Amino acid sequence: MKIIFAGGGTGGHLYPGLAIARALVRCEPTVEPFFIGAKRGIEREVLPGTEFPHALLDLHPLYRTRPWDNWRTVRGGVTAWRAIGRQLRFGKPRLVVGTGGYAAGLVLGYAAVHRRPYVLQEQNSHPGLTMRAFSRWAREVYLGFPEAAALLPRGARTVMVDSGNPIEPPPPVRPDSRLARERWDLAPGGRVLLVVGGSQGARAVNEVVAAWVRDGVPTGWQVIWATGRGSYDSYSMLESERVRVRPYLAPIAHAYAAADLALCRAGAMTTAELCAWGIPSVLVPLPTAAADHQTANARALESAGASLFLPQSQFAPSRITETLATIDADPARLARLAAAAAARGRPDAAETIARRILTLLDVKQIRS
Repeated sequence: MKIIFAGGGTGGHLYPGLAIARALVRCEPTVEPFFIGAKRGIEREVLPGTEFPHALLDLHPLYRTRPWDNWRTVRGGVTAWRAIGRQLRFGKPRLVVGTGGYAAGLVLGYAAVHRRPYVLQEQNSHPGLTMRAFSRWAREVYLGFPEAAALLPRGARTVMVDSGNPIEPPPPVRPDSRLARERWDLAPGGRVLLVVGGSQGARAVNEVVAAWVRDGVPTGWQVIWATGRGSYDSYSMLESERVRVRPYLAPIAHAYAAADLALCRAGAMTTAELCAWGIPSVLVPLPTAAADHQTANARALESAGASLFLPQSQFAPSRITETLATIDADPARLARLAAAAAARGRPDAAETIARRILTLLDVKQIRS
């Protein structure tokens, strides 16, 4: 049973599709996921290392700030349209799953024109252009943030599902916090701040955190800081008795288990993982993110009581210290934030989506 996955350009659009595909195969081994992505997207690096067959096409985004480059989009779209048609005819796929980004747009357009059924998975609280364009003809839309439903057009048959974002869930038996801190060679007492800027790091976050660490980490706090691979050499010398500096956290489970609070960007998948682990956060959104969607994510989680929103324009070493001091003065606040984060968590989102897809396709025997 072939199912087409379309999405990519960035990891935030590709990895949800991979999580859903793997959950589908676990639930029903006869499912054969096939991925369609862009030659210029992150999928060209990731998909060849996965277990899934795929096709990389000459797909391009709309060049809004360089409209003279949109000839590439048109040229690539013409050739890709034919290739998409071949894939949607070969093997008679039962469904298309769109996870957003420019790599999904043309595939969903083909499916809509040829009346092929499709579902969508929207990661952010502010839906992207592709999702807004195609949600009205979708059978189901799986929402990473329930707030997105109000911004998505829906047809008479469209079902909006508050599924959460599909992530790698926490292990059934989570690492003990004390043992996790021992693994990091941190003191068992006090609190731990986890700083994460993404796999490549976040320069603006790293620079402020570095200045804050140089000023001295407040008493009672310890730090696990992932700088990003490209930035590690610039900050590794700041490791100390209470500060652990790493280029990247993989696996990240023991860092999550040790953490009381996270300081990070407001990407959809990062915040989904934090909520699944019940970790409250201070979110510093990337101001240049498309349609400023990270700010929308941060505001949504702050309104839910799960996070504290700190715009990058106000982000400074003193604000980190002030935030931690506020938490120290009201310990119950951290517990309230953690409870609200856990309430927003959907650790089983990938399996939930997979089972809904199989039910939609009238697959009766769903294996566990």
